[in-house]
Amino acid sequence: MSSRHLGPAVLGLVLFVIAGALALSVDVPRTSYGLKSDEATYVAAALSAAYDTDLAFDRHDLERFAGLYHSGPDGIFLKRGKQLRVRVRAPFPFVHLVKQEDPDENRLYFGKALAYPLFAAPFVRYFGLNGLLFFHVVLLAAAAVVAYAFLVAQSPPASAAAFVTAFFGASVLPAYGVFLMPEIFNFTLVFVAYFLWLYKETAPGSRLDGRWSDLAAAALLGIATYSKPIPTQLLVAPLVILFWLRKQWLHGFIVGLTAVAMACVFFGFTALVSGEFNYQGGDRKYLVTHFPFESPAATWHAVGGGGLVTTDSTTPAEVLTSSELPARFGRNVEYFLVGRNFGFVPYFFPGVIAVAWWLMSSARRDRWRLLVFGTAVAAAIETLIVLPWTWSGGGGPLGNRYFFAVYPLFLFLMPPGATVAPGALAWIGGALFTAKLLVNPFWAARYPYLVMEKGPLRRLPVELTMANDLPARIAQPLRGPVQYRFDPGARLYFLDQNAWPPEPTAMGPDGRPVHSIWISGSGRADIIVRTPWPLDRLEMEGESPIATVVTVALGAEPVTVQMAPGKVYTFNVNAKGVHGFGDYNYLLTTVSTEGFIPHLMEPANMDYRNLGAQIRFRPIISAGTSSPK
Repeated sequence: MSSRHLGPAVLGLVLFVIAGALALSVDVPRTSYGLKSDEATYVAAALSAAYDTDLAFDRHDLERFAGLYHSGPDGIFLKRGKQLRVRVRAPFPFVHLVKQEDPDENRLYFGKALAYPLFAAPFVRYFGLNGLLFFHVVLLAAAAVVAYAFLVAQSPPASAAAFVTAFFGASVLPAYGVFLMPEIFNFTLVFVAYFLWLYKETAPGSRLDGRWSDLAAAALLGIATYSKPIPTQLLVAPLVILFWLRKQWLHGFIVGLTAVAMACVFFGFTALVSGEFNYQGGDRKYLVTHFPFESPAATWHAVGGGGLVTTDSTTPAEVLTSSELPARFGRNVEYFLVGRNFGFVPYFFPGVIAVAWWLMSSARRDRWRLLVFGTAVAAAIETLIVLPWTWSGGGGPLGNRYFFAVYPLFLFLMPPGATVAPGALAWIGGALFTAKLLVNPFWAARYPYLVMEKGPLRRLPVELTMANDLPARIAQPLRGPVQYRFDPGARLYFLDQNAWPPEPTAMGPDGRPVHSIWISGSGRADIIVRTPWPLDRLEMEGESPIATVVTVALGAEPVTVQMAPGKVYTFNVNAKGVHGFGDYNYLLTTVSTEGFIPHLMEPANMDYRNLGAQIRFRPIISAGTSSPK
């Protein structure tokens, strides 16, 4: 190793040792604050692959999981299996696949991709649950090495090291590093694949300057496509297109065929395991609280409130033919770029720097870099169009979980001759949004709804088309959806801790309790109001036991009310929102200039909240709109 690489190598080794020691020494269930998102499925599958080598779920798997987590696998996706038989008979094509129900009712299968648990199994076998975290450390180390190797082939070592550390550390990546799910696995597959393909462009004559590296890259992208089809199935396209642009027709075809073949191998493996090629198809359930095999009565048909589950409840025909497609797409582009919860700029800021540095350089004319950038843009467009109401991955993730596997492409845009400036800017800009993630990724992964309550993230727009997928949706105590009393169609989502769900505060003339929302005296409250019909305005009432100035807005011009103690104020707030999936979403923002502590006003009252004022409202439907019956 050249002496000029000694500094980055020592830094990388130290970080690897620290991360590896942490991964192998923490109490995984407790340190990670229990289960998150889809972890139950992947953890149970990895344990099954490591210890049972069958990738099936039975009573023994449930006992093992409960012994580790002291709870059931809440949020697990399971499915009934099939017996797959090949029959040779007429008509054409004469070879037919016949599916029959699995006669063994004491055996179920995992309703997620099996690549990640399969590759993680050796680590789990030797290190238990800690093996999953250590597997991530190894994957990230491999991705960091190839990232540095690519950049140092065209820039000084210090510059390459600065940008690589920022690319990994000043983004949402630290939080996904502690998710026991395939995001880091998919991320690394794409990173290594693009390195194998593109290293020869910056270092001609290297050991990777051969066709085998293109085929290896395509094979890795095929695995990634199986693991996360949208949007990773597009990532092999630039390889094929570049070879065809260079008139290497046969090689381009073979590269594309290799990716397809590898994806088919893994879908075929899924069929061999469960009898279904589609791991999300068939008789599939999302299970919480109660699980099969808990007791003799806990059969497949008796448990599980989820019923049949698909990744997205939208239909392609409705998505692609809707007259609202252009407007909806435009809003989602804004949210995709600068959204508070899932935006590319706040959570993948080093990628922004890479794009800017590339565009300012002469390398912006490189065909392969244009293809890389075009592929990233195409992946974003595909996701926004096909999954307009759940393009971040669902389940209240931090950042855009679906686009995480596309993030590696942006490193390969970095032009030659870069100084340490892009790395420094990536660190500064990225840390403004994601410093909390680097300080405690376990906390950030478990409580993503707390990450954006303070700091620059609060200034970014809320993704109103994604109301039911926002991180606040998973908060406990429940922040949303909260049904608003007396207005059955209005559901509320409290995005921060500066307002509290409706509570009875008085009795109305009809003898029924009046429910009000207390807003805090310590800062702005953001609340999504979700209704099945478009609103013209809110008819509001507000009051406070202290003198304060309250400002309220519902996406339109704000209304300010100076409140005197004990007096009820009535006012209208005009509405401006967005059309979501079968509903209309509005952002209600409220601010009270003053606050009080109930306990300090009345010592017998043990309420220590910082309260400003209480508000209540009645939605007024837009003219010409019929209220649902």
